[in-house]
Parts: sequence; structure tokens; C-alpha cells
Amino acid sequence: MATIGFISLGCAKNQVDCERMMFRVQEAGHTVNEGVAGSDVVVINTCGFIDSAKSEAIDYILQTAALKAEGQVGKILVTGCLSQRYQGDILQEMPEVDGVLGTGSYTKIVPAIEQLLSGHKVVDFGSIDAPEEEVGRMVTTPEHFSYIKIAEGCNNRCAFCIIPYLRGKYRSRQMDDVLYEARVLAANGTKELIVVAQDTSRYGTDFPEHKRLLPELLRELCKLDFHWIRLHYLYPDQITDELIDVIADEPKIVKYLDIPLQHVSKRILRAMHRPGDGAEFTRLIENMRERIPGLVLRTSLIVGLPGETEDEFAELCEFLQNVGIERVGVFEYSPEEGTEAAELPDQIDDETKQNRRLIVEELQSGVLDDYNTSRHGEVMQVLCEGFDEEQGLWYGRTYADSVEVDGHVYFDAMDTEPGEGEFVSVLITESLGPDLLGVRQKEA
Repeated sequence: MATIGFISLGCAKNQVDCERMMFRVQEAGHTVNEGVAGSDVVVINTCGFIDSAKSEAIDYILQTAALKAEGQVGKILVTGCLSQRYQGDILQEMPEVDGVLGTGSYTKIVPAIEQLLSGHKVVDFGSIDAPEEEVGRMVTTPEHFSYIKIAEGCNNRCAFCIIPYLRGKYRSRQMDDVLYEARVLAANGTKELIVVAQDTSRYGTDFPEHKRLLPELLRELCKLDFHWIRLHYLYPDQITDELIDVIADEPKIVKYLDIPLQHVSKRILRAMHRPGDGAEFTRLIENMRERIPGLVLRTSLIVGLPGETEDEFAELCEFLQNVGIERVGVFEYSPEEGTEAAELPDQIDDETKQNRRLIVEELQSGVLDDYNTSRHGEVMQVLCEGFDEEQGLWYGRTYADSVEVDGHVYFDAMDTEPGEGEFVSVLITESLGPDLLGVRQKEA
């Protein structure tokens, strides 16, 4: 039996894939190494979505190759989106790599490792449209929160996005399988369940009944022993009245929704192959805020799509000022080879894209400041995540803060030390940039 090290890069969905591979490896009798050094095989599960992700993946491959040259690791197996996207190029350009598995071949991880250990190269690219194969996970997140992936792939075919070509068509997992996995996570201590997919709101629409099943799934998840259930990646055209009602009515569902809009100009959105426009989005957001008290929204935006005019950019800025979305991630358009947008005329220069991004970030910082100030004097429930030695304060997240992408609440616990994963009440007293400061309150 061998010792196998894992490096997982990219999104939460990729992390779940890696956790499933780790489970298969451990189930086969191999040892999963907590680090990399000393591994007989190092599996690097890569992201290949945008240039920065590709660069990060290549850096990790080269760093691991350096360890291999020093004799600290044995074989290198590259999996995930980068290997799917570039396939044979990886072995040709990086001879230190011993094997590649595509995104349709995660289930082959054990035979691939054993093939490498027997001295053979591995190249395996299975169907990216195959149904998800159910298997356990070796969860790598802290005990108090876990991701659950309810679907794979994407049917949206946005002009700027390569994901459907790397992950295949949209495939929902069977609800019974999702609920079984959720029960296991709850039994193992998960307090915050984060529901992810490329488009969670489309869950169930690929089944024969073509029915949106996310509301039903959420009702069942809320029956389990979770404290928070958080939804990521709800597409605006898929948000129904039924879904809004479930989110509003179920206390376990945190009133925080991640809804990627990407833009508000109708012409730009159609060039992206996306529905909606600023007026539709405004009506949707006003409707949700009226029906879901305390709602906090996150969105992602792209500036500098080919042909984006100054007026269209100004329309986006005006929308943000008027609607006041609390959390915004803004990205400069990156032409990805193999996508339709990369071939469009009127590509915008890097300096203009950067300036537009900075303008949105500056505008958004004012919205965030206003939101944080509105919380001063409020007692909020905080999920404690640890102690910051430098500041001498505990820190955690409120319902309005998702993992890794939003801010924290730093708080003085007074004379009682909370445990990691414990929910505490904190009186918010002031702001510190994107974060909040406060003092722990005695529980009633």
C-alpha cells in the first residue's frame, strides 16, 4: 500500500471532487498523507477556469516537480479542469508529470495510482457527460461546515465561460443520494451546510419531469440537524416564487443569497448569452427583499466584455448605486481560448478594464461601509472560527458572511473562551474595513 498526497485547487465543487478521490484511495487501503512530502504519488486536482487559476495550478505542479527532483515525492498525477482543458499538452510541456485524469475520470483514481506505481504513464479522459457516480467523501473542511454538491456541469453556455466544455452538461444528483450524504455530514458535526453547484437553482430540471426541485430539497435538508444552510449560485432567471417562499419560511436557511448577475446592460447580457436586464434584476431584488427580511445579497460582475461601451458601464454603476447589493465580486473580462467571447471584435484594452474594475470596487466599498455601519449596536449570532493571535481577538462569521469570500467579525470574548464551531452572540460596536468588531454577550 502507498502513501498518497493531495493538493486541491479552485472552487468548492472541485474540493468535493478531491474529497471523493481521497475516500476512494483510503477505501482501497492506501494512506492519505496530510502533507505532500513523503508521498509515493501526489495528486494535484487543478482549476483551469481563468488565467490566474491556470497559473496557480502550473505553479503547484512545478513546485511538486521540484520536490520530485529532490526525491521527496514519487509520481505526479494531475487531475481536474486544467488536465481536461489541455489534456496531452500537460505531459508534453511538463515531462515531470507522470499521468493525467480528466474531469470525467475521477472514479478511476485508484487504478490510475496503481498504474503509476507499476511504472506506467496514465492518460484517461472519460465522458464529461456521464452521470455522477455516488461515493463517500473524506471531508477536509473544518468540522463545523461542509459543502454539498447537488449537481455537476452546466447548460448555460455563457459566451465567456469554458466550464461546460470542461464539466459537461448539467446533471442533478438524485435527491435520495443528496439527503443520505447530508445526513452523514450532520451526524459528523456539520453545523453549516453550504449547497453548491454551477447553478443550484436549476436542480432537478434535467430529470424527466423537468421540475425545479430545489425548494423540495431544501425543505428536506431543513429537517436535518444543521444550524445554517447556505445557498450559492442561484441564477436570477431560475428564482421562483416557491423558492423565495421556502427561503423566507425556513429559519435554517440563512438569508444570504449568491446570485451571479455578471452585468445589467441588456445588450451585453445577450452577448454573454444570458437573460435579464437591469430592470428585471431590480424588480427581482426588490421582491426578494420585501419577502425575505434581513436579506443580504452577493453577486459577481464582469467588466470589459468586448464591445462594452462607456454608457453600458455607466448603466452598471448606476444599478449598483440604486440597488445596493451588499457583496460584489467584480472581475476584468479575460478572453479564454475556446469560448465565443474570445473571438468577438472590439476587445477592450487592459488599462480600460482595470480602471472599470477599480471604479466598481470603489463604488462598492461605500455600499459595504453603509451596510457595516447599519449593523453597529446590533447583537448578531456569530459562528466562531478561531483566535487571531495578532489582534488578540476571536473571529467568526455571521449569516451575512460566506466562507473565504466575505469578511469576519472580530470580538472580545471577555472571560469566556468559545470553541471553534460554537455559535455566540456578539454586540457589534464598530467597523474595521470589510470586517466588524464587537464584544461577546452572555447568552440569555
